[in-house]
Amino acid sequence: MMPCKYGTHRVIEPKGVLPQAAFQLDSTPIIYDNEVLIDVDILNIDSASFHQIRTACQDNITLMKEMITSIIQAQGKMQNPVTKSGGMLIGTVLEVGSMFHDQMLKKGNRIATLVSLSLTPLHLIEVIDIDLNTDQVRIQGQAILFDSGLYSILPPDLDEKLVLSALDVAGAPAQVKRLAKLGDTVLIIGAAGKSGVLCSYMAQKMVKPSGQVIGLVYDQKQKEELTLLGFCDVILIGDATESMKIYELVAQATQGRLADLTINVVNVQNTEMTSIVSTKDHGLIYFFSMATSFTKAALGAEGIGKDVNMMIGNGYAVSHAALTLDIFRENQVLLDLFTRRYT
Repeated sequence: MMPCKYGTHRVIEPKGVLPQAAFQLDSTPIIYDNEVLIDVDILNIDSASFHQIRTACQDNITLMKEMITSIIQAQGKMQNPVTKSGGMLIGTVLEVGSMFHDQMLKKGNRIATLVSLSLTPLHLIEVIDIDLNTDQVRIQGQAILFDSGLYSILPPDLDEKLVLSALDVAGAPAQVKRLAKLGDTVLIIGAAGKSGVLCSYMAQKMVKPSGQVIGLVYDQKQKEELTLLGFCDVILIGDATESMKIYELVAQATQGRLADLTINVVNVQNTEMTSIVSTKDHGLIYFFSMATSFTKAALGAEGIGKDVNMMIGNGYAVSHAALTLDIFRENQVLLDLFTRRYT
């Protein structure tokens, strides 16, 4: 019988769930006919997970290596047990199963997976190094891509580490392109991060000339960097967990109208209510952050009587990888920024 294209045949515990919801996967690096085996170089841990690991280990690289190793060994995948999130990887194709849906994929292709590490079977040999500036972890190991798994063959014109950092958040600018409309006021919470700057750029393209893009950042240094990019009309400085302070800043910047669309891409907890109070009634909030508690968001909006629409940040949108990489080809400023940060 053909193994399940969603990978349920790799679930060890608990039986009956899909790989993302499972606690433990079988990461044996021997493929079934509808799988792909990847020799993994780099893990790009998602921002919320990496922030939690850094904080727990107090930026101690040795402790972080041990923590990441223990997570993978216990679960057969890189799924942070606190944030429940993962990230993505870069590697070289070692073997393509004879029944894998895309027989154009060949041994030796360099690819980035576009599915979360939280559902990707990962056989770890060694954590080699961790880059605190890029959230990237260099490892030796192998991973399994299921028949339903998405991936992107790495383009020759862009640096691999830049591509990995960008594709990890490719769903965010793609969704902004769908959601932002001409004339909208768009608030981006966490506008200085990698998903934040990509969303700011896309929002500016979609709402101009009559709309407004407001970026919220944490400190003056981030404001200065975002100012140089020129994507935001207004840049606010504040702690995104302090809901009423941010509300007052947004209300002042919009003459009380608040945001039509709020994009939350921060990597810390307890920013749900900041998004809700800063958005006008019947407006839309897009929670792309993996630090979001959807219980807090739903009950919090109800508790203050706020009639807003809230959208879970789906990391996948059709053609999101190509759209995001094309941003760098059309905007040299963003390409230079990501090159400095991630390569």
